[in-house]
Amino acid sequence: MYVLYITHPQVRIDPNVPVPEWGLSDIGAERARRAFSQPWARDLRRIVSSTETKAIETAQYLARASGLDAETVEDMHENDRSATGFLPPDLFEKAADWFFAHPHASYKGWETAADAQARIVKSVETILAAHDPSQPIAFIGHGAVGTLLKSHLSHDVIRRSTDQSPGGGNLFRFDLADRKVTCDWTPIENWQG
Repeated sequence: MYVLYITHPQVRIDPNVPVPEWGLSDIGAERARRAFSQPWARDLRRIVSSTETKAIETAQYLARASGLDAETVEDMHENDRSATGFLPPDLFEKAADWFFAHPHASYKGWETAADAQARIVKSVETILAAHDPSQPIAFIGHGAVGTLLKSHLSHDVIRRSTDQSPGGGNLFRFDLADRKVTCDWTPIENWQG
């Protein structure tokens, strides 16, 4: 059986709101509605989400389409960037480049890429260990930790070139039995199952 890792689509950026509390923008919400109206959404048997607002909102769209309830797991959050707070997009992109290029060092107090990778891998593996292997499952989360998870599954080094395309709202698929990535980052509305 297969596992999907789905990233939230575009968010409403507000420098006055903590990043974990940002919700989906109108574009992000529309992308989620359109993507999850595809038949594959009804094939899922479990949805597990990060506790960040944008991930929960994405999971709720998928839950409505699939007829399931979404679970939340605290340790699936995005890499902890609270030490710097909000960064304007140009500075954020430079910081993200540094984060991936120096996986064992902290960018101005951020969680390191290596630590974030260990956390997301442990969280996903813990859930999968108790999951019925005959049932498809979707994880709803974030781009950076999703990339770190995919790097781990692919036995690849941590690097930004394996990141999803800008804007979020992408997914990759891996097999539950052997953890092999069988579909690379794909925009959610383009995936056919």
